[in-house]
Amino acid sequence: MSSRPLRVGVIGFGWMGRVHTQAYARVRHHFPDLPLTPVLAAVADDVPGRAAEAAEVFGFAGHTTDWRDVVTDPDVEAVSVTAPNFLHREIGTAVARAGKHLWIEKPVGLTRDDAAAVAEAAAAANVRTAVGFNYRNAPAVDRARELIAAGELGTVTHARFRFFSDYAAHPDGALSWRFERARGGNGVLGDLASHAADLVWFLLGDIGSLVADTAVFVPERARPTGATSGHSRVSGGERGPVENEDYASAQLRLVSGARATLEASRVAVGEQNAYGFEIHGTAGAVTWDFRRMNELVVGRGTAYQDQAMSTVFVGPGAGDYAAFQPGSASAMGYDDLKVIEARNFLQSVHDGRPLGATVEDAVRSAAVLDAMVESVESGSWTAPRM
Repeated sequence: MSSRPLRVGVIGFGWMGRVHTQAYARVRHHFPDLPLTPVLAAVADDVPGRAAEAAEVFGFAGHTTDWRDVVTDPDVEAVSVTAPNFLHREIGTAVARAGKHLWIEKPVGLTRDDAAAVAEAAAAANVRTAVGFNYRNAPAVDRARELIAAGELGTVTHARFRFFSDYAAHPDGALSWRFERARGGNGVLGDLASHAADLVWFLLGDIGSLVADTAVFVPERARPTGATSGHSRVSGGERGPVENEDYASAQLRLVSGARATLEASRVAVGEQNAYGFEIHGTAGAVTWDFRRMNELVVGRGTAYQDQAMSTVFVGPGAGDYAAFQPGSASAMGYDDLKVIEARNFLQSVHDGRPLGATVEDAVRSAAVLDAMVESVESGSWTAPRM
């Protein structure tokens, strides 16, 4: 099948910018019929030397320290935005207004209004969008959704969504932008709870109301003396306050009548990427753990009491698994989920219609996060403002 080139730019080249770039490089290996072939046209990062190194290693045609150069480049047709959260609104709206298609990382700004501004700019410019809610791309999650929709679990009654990590548990973790309210927003809510909120909707539908609680457990950190990457550690520097949330939890009442809990922590000692869900219905249950990404634990039948649970290895026929592995129980990994995301984005650009998670999904997720913040402040049940 013929495929036309699509010149893409990447703004922000930390770890996630690298992941997007690698996804562009791999996408036609796994989806050879894709009608567009991404061509790495330009990369921007304000850390001295980082964009130049990215161009040398990955083959970008151009590099710059100013993201505006990518936005104004007439040859760039689509842009990945993997910059810090506080820049999402400014850069995302600029990309859309320039008429370029937008693949942007979650949470798309610091608030629902930020995400909505990007969505409105994209709609006005009639450009396609994609958002980094990558966990919904796991074939096992796709299969769980099919089981639920087919009524294999009966009527869903209650569920638990849990996103625990220890990336900020070390007391010497650097006081980077992630821990500042003005630049990192609401902390673990935007980082991890945003993924959980998306999965709640993807699997179970809309949230009617919620009541939430949050906490900061590491109240001070040392300020870094230079640029940081990932979750760097520093010691001996001037200490400053952590301004946003380390931990969040919420009780959810779904529009369907089901109940759910949502819990997220960035300081969970002993937990590394412990992301997943447990969903119970009147006739069965399904659980998924990202650390065993290609497995589901499923129980269904007519026993009700003492219902057996069994581990199922997903394989071809579940989501996009067949694009990566030929048989069940051959592992897929995190980067593969971003390749699926890249395919969805590029296919949507070609087709002129949404495919996969879009900025509208980011607005929905952000509305849930805002409602959690409002609930903590008021101490009462709050309805997300969609």
